[in-house]
Amino acid sequence: MQTPAIALTGIGLLALLCQWTAWRIRLPAILLLLIAGIFVGPVGHLLDPDALFGDLLFPLVSLAVAVILFEGSLTLNIKDLRGHGPTVWHLVTWGALLTAIIGSVAAHYILGLSWQMASVLGAVLVVTGPTVVSPLLRTLRAREHLTQILRWEGILIDPIGAIGAVLVYEFVALGYTEGAASHTLLLFGKTLLIGFGLGSLGGYAWGQILRRRWLPPRLHSFGTLMMVLTLFTTSDVLFHESGLLTVTVVGIWLANMRGVPTDEILEFKETLTILLISGLFILLAARLTVDQLALLSWPAWGFLGVLVWLGRPLVVWLCTLGSDLHWREKALLAWLCPRGIVAAAVASLFALKLEEIGVAGAEMLVPVAFLTIITTVVLQSLLSRPIARMLGVVEPPPSGFLILGANSVARAIALELQEAGFRVRLADTDWEATQEARMAGLPVYYGNLLSHHADRHMDLTGIGHLLPLSPYRELNNLAALHYAQEFAYGKVFQLAETRTRSDRHYREQALGHLPVLFEENATYARLQELIKQGAELRSAHLTDEITLEKYRALHEDKLMPLFCIDANERIRVANDEVPLDPQPGETLISLVYPESPAFGRQEAA
Repeated sequence: MQTPAIALTGIGLLALLCQWTAWRIRLPAILLLLIAGIFVGPVGHLLDPDALFGDLLFPLVSLAVAVILFEGSLTLNIKDLRGHGPTVWHLVTWGALLTAIIGSVAAHYILGLSWQMASVLGAVLVVTGPTVVSPLLRTLRAREHLTQILRWEGILIDPIGAIGAVLVYEFVALGYTEGAASHTLLLFGKTLLIGFGLGSLGGYAWGQILRRRWLPPRLHSFGTLMMVLTLFTTSDVLFHESGLLTVTVVGIWLANMRGVPTDEILEFKETLTILLISGLFILLAARLTVDQLALLSWPAWGFLGVLVWLGRPLVVWLCTLGSDLHWREKALLAWLCPRGIVAAAVASLFALKLEEIGVAGAEMLVPVAFLTIITTVVLQSLLSRPIARMLGVVEPPPSGFLILGANSVARAIALELQEAGFRVRLADTDWEATQEARMAGLPVYYGNLLSHHADRHMDLTGIGHLLPLSPYRELNNLAALHYAQEFAYGKVFQLAETRTRSDRHYREQALGHLPVLFEENATYARLQELIKQGAELRSAHLTDEITLEKYRALHEDKLMPLFCIDANERIRVANDEVPLDPQPGETLISLVYPESPAFGRQEAA
């Protein structure tokens, strides 16, 4: 890469390729990004981040990490913890301290580092991070409370771990001189005061600006970004690295403040976060050198083993004493501890500074950190699902329904499915429709179903079907294609369209492998018109006396069969490929037309 323009374009294209490949093979993108960075950096000598950015490299890294942490904390609703707050608090406080101590001892005795350098390495490797935890949780589908514990820990541990690492670095940089301990404690108090004070004040003030509409909607995302960067920079000027705590507090404050419109902001931040994460991992991995990689001999693997197989289980066991978690659930928490972008960024920054002041062993910091990141991501990406199944802590086979749309048709179907005992989640960008769904007691995701934010944060626990029920053909079809990669075959459907030659050709070319929902003439327009006229969803338990034929005759065939539930509570969805064929002993859910002679009567129990 000869010029900055070529280098930046190449980084962007390489990041896109890594993200797409990760999506296709269902692995966290961080792994491929790190491999790509090593390939173009120390292996291929195609990219030199220090020469490309110069003194701007680490300020840019710091600002990018601040945006990533803010975006993650903006999704943290305190209600999600549901009684497991103490466990999270223990993990991110004295659990983090214990992790740092175990890592420091292991680094000293296994890697042979001085106590100064070992303490820095132990502090740096405390953090996990949402950039690697969230993709794992999405494919894992563990029990909901375990998912929330791990998600909260992954986001909160980043600023806490980074601050702890800064304090240890300051102590080491002072060289154990007289007054170093009191100086470090003073810095810790200053960090908490600035982080919580400035974060709370900034979050409240910006929440008021957004809630009172003092800023036009088109400037909400841009204004929030600049607010985050301003608070981060101000906080860091007051005390170095306190900005991470500040922006995390701001995000949590906004996420839990009533009446603050954060959904559009999240949609903007998710695209920016993909760009920042992708670029950061490539750049930081490209800074590795062949000499650093050569330092990774068996002691480094031994240190990693102690950190993952001894340190994490011990910390989880101690932090969950007195909780109502089963030992199987604790075992999963003990297994999941991948490291992410903050560990990489802080390690790279501290290594440079410690080498400048001549601390022995500083050259080990970056390669050991990246070894930990790559190994934990690879192992836990490949083995977490089998381990969770073996432990029996995954949700039952997903039988619930993700419904695109919160309109009258989607609400009517979702209410009937929920009444039948199946989990449902509606998704729509229509604020009024989502509000009506919430008032009806239906779980709703307000936002773009195809967005990266939905991929990372929408709870699909127990969900195994997609019903595209929006009035927009292109959106229905894109959602069907997207979730065909997520759910099993026969669980994702396409909605029927007006039967014109062009529609049939389009469907055959783009969606021919997906079954048509309900029946060929069950278009959105027809379903909406039937619901508008008063059609209702009815459940009927079929018996030897009341068969499907008799049930149809009762209504003079003025109904549309939609779902069938067998005696084992398994549900089948009517479609054009597999006949519904309800049998005696099963429950049939149908849309009964208003002109049915039996309309309004009580159905068979």
